[in-house]
Amino acid sequence: MRFLDLGVILLYLLGVTWFGARFRRERQTLKDYFLGGRNAPWWAISLSIVSAETSTLTIVGTPALAFGGNFAFLQVVMGYLLARVVISVILLPQYFRGQMFTAYELMQRRFGTRIRKVTASTFLVTRALAEGVRVFAISIVISIILGTGELASILVIVGLTLFYTFEGGMTAVIWTDVIQMGMYVGGAILSFFIILGKVPGGWTHVVETAQAAHKFQVFDFSFAPTAAFFAKPYSFWAGVIGGCFLTSASHGTDQLIVQRLLSARTLGESRLALFSSWVVVFVQFTLFLMIGVLLWVYFQDLHLAAPKPLDRLYPRFVWENVPRGLAGLIMAAILAAAMANLSAALNSLASTTVVDFLRPLLPNQSDERSLWQARIATVVWGVVLVAIGLVASHWGSVLESGLSIASVTLGILLGVFLLGCLTKRTGERAAITGVLAGLAVILYVKFATTIAFTWWVLIGSSATFITGYLASFVFRETIHD
Repeated sequence: MRFLDLGVILLYLLGVTWFGARFRRERQTLKDYFLGGRNAPWWAISLSIVSAETSTLTIVGTPALAFGGNFAFLQVVMGYLLARVVISVILLPQYFRGQMFTAYELMQRRFGTRIRKVTASTFLVTRALAEGVRVFAISIVISIILGTGELASILVIVGLTLFYTFEGGMTAVIWTDVIQMGMYVGGAILSFFIILGKVPGGWTHVVETAQAAHKFQVFDFSFAPTAAFFAKPYSFWAGVIGGCFLTSASHGTDQLIVQRLLSARTLGESRLALFSSWVVVFVQFTLFLMIGVLLWVYFQDLHLAAPKPLDRLYPRFVWENVPRGLAGLIMAAILAAAMANLSAALNSLASTTVVDFLRPLLPNQSDERSLWQARIATVVWGVVLVAIGLVASHWGSVLESGLSIASVTLGILLGVFLLGCLTKRTGERAAITGVLAGLAVILYVKFATTIAFTWWVLIGSSATFITGYLASFVFRETIHD
């Protein structure tokens, strides 16, 4: 047993849980619990956005992408920036018109109760499935450390994260995100230099070897309107266009990120948090891709066989090759990302459950009772994520599985949100027609074609928007402002 490493990991887990639990207040309101009282500074929200979208998938999945390929994934990240412009111009001003707790309250204001429940339900299902993959990714790391099975590994992290999320709400989530992001980025930088030190010939050798194998290639401008072209997930066109639509949906309609944007003091600070988060995201993806290239050169030089699946590559290398104590610190950093993302998911799932489903049934209930419901919902969703995580091991690459699951329904959400923000004549029945059409189209694309997941949000949102708008000429409805 590696008691020094285990001690470092245990100390971190207990420390961050204690830190998060300290944010509990005796008299919280729903605004405190779900929006942090709108008191967090923009830079903390920015780092919390990055932590919420990063997760263990990024840390274990991104080095594997570079190990098996190149830097092409950065084309998707470039699409993330374009998406932030779309969100900032179209969606954020709508969210700051009045006091909102969830993204789906906007849908009720624009269309009506049914669309609000449809979009909120879509978020709950999508986020639960995608987060289940992330929970499984946590078990990969812990099973390497402790040699435990999936269930025990998942229960350790979910239990600790659930405790401080249950106690502290959104304030605890944001500030633990800041700490945890510093941990996992610091751990990645430390890993980079440790792995580089193990490569004979150092940085010069890494660059020469990787360039010869085209490992640093970012752009693929090839274009041909064929089945093979749309089956490739990481071309420039799929990355920038697909990444833009994916992030417009995930950051503009998914409560996981929207909840952070709504936590800002003003619209201007929300925009600042959103754009600054892209800079951090770009840097960290580049860092993790670089780690994958370093590992590829190391394995090539020593003629070693890579572990299968490749998602185990980075955490296993750290645990087996990094000096004791430092290995525990880096593994704790990986778990930090897991806890940051998981706490964000639990809080956003609970907020949507309470605000969009329970409160409308009991509109006059006290904040105290709503807070009790929020905490119970947090626990229930923790149990659900554990269950999904146990079956997620059969879904392939954890990074691409998480992205592809989200891509199935995020297009529908984006399409109906754009209908609400960009059109005046579309009513609730037309919007529901668009949702059904978008769902049918995206299910066909997923199960009957070879089109890459990077195109799915574009296809789903286009089908939803176009069908909904055309249906508005058929249905005569009262339009909400």
